[in-house]
Amino acid sequence: MLTSLRNPQVRAVVQLRDRRHRQAQRRFVIEGRRELACAADAGWALRTLYHCPDLAAGGEAALLRRCEAAGADCVATSRAVFERMSYRRTPDGLLAVADAPELTLAKLPADPALCGPGCGTGCRAGELWLVAAAIGVPGNLGAMLRSADAVGASGVLVADAAVDVFNPNVVRASMGALFTIPLAVAGAEAAREWLAGRGVRVLLADPAGTRDYTRADFTGDLAIVVGSESAGLDDGWRRYPAVRVPIAGRVDSLNAATAAAVLLFEARRQR
Repeated sequence: MLTSLRNPQVRAVVQLRDRRHRQAQRRFVIEGRRELACAADAGWALRTLYHCPDLAAGGEAALLRRCEAAGADCVATSRAVFERMSYRRTPDGLLAVADAPELTLAKLPADPALCGPGCGTGCRAGELWLVAAAIGVPGNLGAMLRSADAVGASGVLVADAAVDVFNPNVVRASMGALFTIPLAVAGAEAAREWLAGRGVRVLLADPAGTRDYTRADFTGDLAIVVGSESAGLDDGWRRYPAVRVPIAGRVDSLNAATAAAVLLFEARRQR
């Protein structure tokens, strides 16, 4: 059992909270039973799985066996050690160090255009992509991944990433969707060229848009672009049509993740 707070493994895990260390080592931390189960099911490479018996809620044995069978080195820790490594206020006693894959456009699926989870008929409703453009809040990016997964989107393009997709808050807010939905990180121009090459229509979310989102066509091959709340969308995106979500109160816009969810579920409804 790992019991010393001075153990180099403990320091190495804590360092992965920092983006520079994640990028230098090409590794990141996955914490929480649900997130780890999603990562294991999706075949992500887990190097070391740390588990704390004192924080266990029960039922961890099966997940530990799955991760170990997939090549992870399982290490038990004391409560003090685990709480030092944990990023959460109320850890559940499960945390892993995983390899960070390269999330390039070239690695996205060639034909993801099925109508979504649970259909089983193989019908084609058109591709549906979410573009998270220069999103700078980790919780927003994680929530956007979660919503895209919930509607059965084809995938998510993180354009001009202002936050690392392997940030612990992105992992947590995604509730495991980071591991379940096709994902790529690219520059905005590269993302636009990739969408154009696939013949995917682009629709922007913009509070200044002239068309109510309920009057827009969300069918066919479509990408919904949601930008940063502070900076908005760059000029390269502005040539595409935009829709707005009507605001009845005194605030002038929605949170970026909320706006993405509204538009994604409208696309799902129309399909």
